Amino acid sequence: MISILIVDDHAVVRSGLRMLLEAEEDFVVAGEASEGNEAYSMTEKLDPDMILMDLSMPHGKDGLSATSEIKKHYPATHILILTMHDDEEYLFRAIQMGASGCILKNAPHDELIKAILQVSKGDAYLYPSATKRLMEEYMSKVKEGKEGDRFSLLSDREKEVLALVAKGYSNKEIAEKLVISVKTVEAHKANVMEKLQLKTRPELVEYAWKKGLFGYSI
Repeated sequence: MISILIVDDHAVVRSGLRMLLEAEEDFVVAGEASEGNEAYSMTEKLDPDMILMDLSMPHGKDGLSATSEIKKHYPATHILILTMHDDEEYLFRAIQMGASGCILKNAPHDELIKAILQVSKGDAYLYPSATKRLMEEYMSKVKEGKEGDRFSLLSDREKEVLALVAKGYSNKEIAEKLVISVKTVEAHKANVMEKLQLKTRPELVEYAWKKGLFGYSI
């Protein structure tokens, strides 16, 4: 049996969840709480296997703060966040606080049951749109990481040339400023383009802007 603590500031919501969960033979509702401080006390008293935690509880400690505190002292307790907010900010913060997942309050009943079973086994659960956004965020960070790796391929001289090109200096002006030949400047530019996998000057300028090279000291 999976013992569950229901935490929500609305009595009607708690009652509905209790009826739904008690209809399942694998679940037992250990107790209810209306805000975060009460949730912590009930966790200490009842030692539930998992908690269904409302995210927004304006009349007491909120779900994120309660999750953080409970996970700090009772790390084995699984927490599934209940939220009305289909928002990646809440999603990432909940995961950072130690939640095993999030589910929307308007999710179908069978999806809630699935989420509880999944989280109770130690797995993570995210509602479909959240999974998509999490993957998008991950791929964005991967892309940023790859750009960072390419930038590290540049020599100090190549970084100087890149910064000056981005600032609008001509090959001749760069050569005079760095006390090198125009041919050497052209060779550095070619190397920079190849290493960064860029093809045009506008792409170079955009890349330099993103990397903060306009303030690069030469």
